[in-house]
Amino acid sequence: MFLLGSLATLVVAAVLLKQVFIIVDEREQVIVTQFGEYIRTIQQPGLAFKVPFLHSASRFDRRILVSDAPQAEYLSQDKKRLVADPVTRWRIADPLKFFKTVRDESGARARLDDLVFSELRGEVASHTFATVIGDKREAIMDNVAKSAREKAREFGIEVVDVRIKRADLPKEVQASVFARMQAEREREAKRYRSEGEEEANKLRAQTDKERTIVLAEAEQTAQKLRGEGDATASRIYAEAYGKDPEFYRFVRSLQSYELFLGKRSTLLLSADSPLLRYLAGQRPEGDQTSPGRTPMPKVTAGGPGE
Repeated sequence: MFLLGSLATLVVAAVLLKQVFIIVDEREQVIVTQFGEYIRTIQQPGLAFKVPFLHSASRFDRRILVSDAPQAEYLSQDKKRLVADPVTRWRIADPLKFFKTVRDESGARARLDDLVFSELRGEVASHTFATVIGDKREAIMDNVAKSAREKAREFGIEVVDVRIKRADLPKEVQASVFARMQAEREREAKRYRSEGEEEANKLRAQTDKERTIVLAEAEQTAQKLRGEGDATASRIYAEAYGKDPEFYRFVRSLQSYELFLGKRSTLLLSADSPLLRYLAGQRPEGDQTSPGRTPMPKVTAGGPGE
């Protein structure tokens, strides 16, 4: 019985303490009311006194809260449809005004979503689609946040920031837009290819021209060198022929014999043909052995020993 009495005493004491004191967390702010009438606001963490069973405490979060609005469709200045889902960051700046106007966080989110939707729709309607999804988006969202911040003060709410998580086209028009984008990219690719082919043809033509010039100059140089070589050879042959014409004719005849004799071929020549005069031991007409000069040996057609 003693234990039961002690336990009951502790429970009664805890209930009385809860009715007498308010424990305020550093993340909270509290409004004290009496039968619905505002008494005071407690924003400092710690213990606060209240009249038991008469005063009621309404707690509100003092941290930054997030309201993630559902996707909605907007119409840009150039009559293009845009689907966006804005995100609003906000805090409760005036707990009393907040309590009187929206009561709780769910009511505040509903009001904020309506405000942001209205302001964002006005901003999107005053800009083109490319501007909204381009580098001007941050400035547009700053304007939306500024306008929503001014109107949200009526509800005791401070709007910290408004941003768009995603901005896209409606699903029913995405396919046509992607097809048009693909066609534009293909057109640009064809243009780049044609420009590249044109430049390649120019380079090939220039290369062929330079190649032709180089070959012509090389052929000209080669012809010049051949002519100079032939002239030098003719001069050398002429000088050699002039020193000993008979020996020169003899060497040339031996070279001719080497070319056609010994091969399986048939030659029909007259007996007095100048070509075989050295084989027959004949001397060309008008050729006399000069004094002190050894006459040419006699060579027969049958070769040595016949």
